[in-house]
Amino acid sequence: MQLSIVIPCYNMERYLPECLDSLLYQNLNPAEYEVIIVNDESKDSTLKVANNYAAKHSNMIVVDKKNAGVGAARNSGFDIAKGKYLYFLDPDDYLAKNTVTTILGLMEANDLDILTFHSMPVVKKHVPNSLNIEHGVKELVVRDGISYIANIKHHNEIWWYFIKREFMLKSKVRFIEGKWMEDAILTSELFLKAKRIAHADCDVHRYRILPTSAMRNKSPEHYNKVIFDNANAAHVYAELIESVPKNHPNAKACIKRLKTRQQSFVFFLMVRLMKSDISIDRIPEMLSGFEKVDAYPLKKFIGEDYHGIGYSFLVFIFNRKSLINPFIKIFRTFYNIGK
Repeated sequence: MQLSIVIPCYNMERYLPECLDSLLYQNLNPAEYEVIIVNDESKDSTLKVANNYAAKHSNMIVVDKKNAGVGAARNSGFDIAKGKYLYFLDPDDYLAKNTVTTILGLMEANDLDILTFHSMPVVKKHVPNSLNIEHGVKELVVRDGISYIANIKHHNEIWWYFIKREFMLKSKVRFIEGKWMEDAILTSELFLKAKRIAHADCDVHRYRILPTSAMRNKSPEHYNKVIFDNANAAHVYAELIESVPKNHPNAKACIKRLKTRQQSFVFFLMVRLMKSDISIDRIPEMLSGFEKVDAYPLKKFIGEDYHGIGYSFLVFIFNRKSLINPFIKIFRTFYNIGK
């Protein structure tokens, strides 16, 4: 079997059919791939939708489990996957038609651990066809993962690359369970361990932008959890940065980019903090913790990956402890009035 596609699902009855249909339009023999749908104790009809598809398609498998979050759901799918390659797809997203065969062919021809590709954000418009896959693919530049990170701004999300399953098994990298940002951590962990990774200039994935998505959930409980999980990611990244071999020719550039990513967790945590109900009295303790792992002050955030007046203004405020509390107090006053 060539490919295992793992789809973690929680209350996705509305979007799951389009996701699964896109996998059926891939010019793949059903024997070549499996779709593992992991139902994370959905409260709507997601399980029913998944079972209906599985009843019609023998290569679709449904795993029904107790709710434990997206990281645990992805791990559950990974544990039973049989394909040579792995792909983790979200149920509210979908793939352009007839793109998977090209990606698999590139993985095989170049003996890759990881292959990345392009994703297109969509709101309401349906975009079923790839914008460029039929024009062919340029010769790939194959690097090790440290060199890839050093030279290419990579995304946090799991759905913009395929992974060789044997490589992931040997790496012993798994999704952190019970926390958000789990794919941001896993992505960098995997990339650092990869010996052969490349980027294909192929339009493959559709990322659906939903106001109800987990990262846009504004309920205080969820919103605050994302803040503290961003803090956890910043601390975990300290260990990742330390793991980069200093004698690698691209170590310095790789570490610079990882430091930027680490400090991005702190920056966006602070932005969320401005809109949260978390007491500003907790900020000094958080910043002290970030200082210990060199994630604060934000000296390595502004640069090639993040730039512009808005970013620079907020970094100016966030890097001056005496300004943070009054700034957030004023912001919250006007923010709450505008609600």
